[in-house]
Amino acid sequence: MKKKIYRSESDRRIAGVCGGIGEYFDVDSTLIRLAFVFFVLAAGTGILAYVIAAIIMPNESEVEMVIKKDSKKKKSE
Repeated sequence: MKKKIYRSESDRRIAGVCGGIGEYFDVDSTLIRLAFVFFVLAAGTGILAYVIAAIIMPNESEVEMVIKKDSKKKKSE
């Protein structure tokens, strides 16, 4: 099964974007948060990237529901 990127519900500070990215790449989410802070301080692009990611990325529970639906469809076929 492919890995899916999502906003984390367990490793969340604001919207769970950094926690989800950290889980996807198997990296500590603190490093991802530090990268976002660096981009905010360097050019201000980190805020825009974070807001866009928070809007686009689904929650962890939404991804799990889709995976369960797909597995039920495959079993019935």
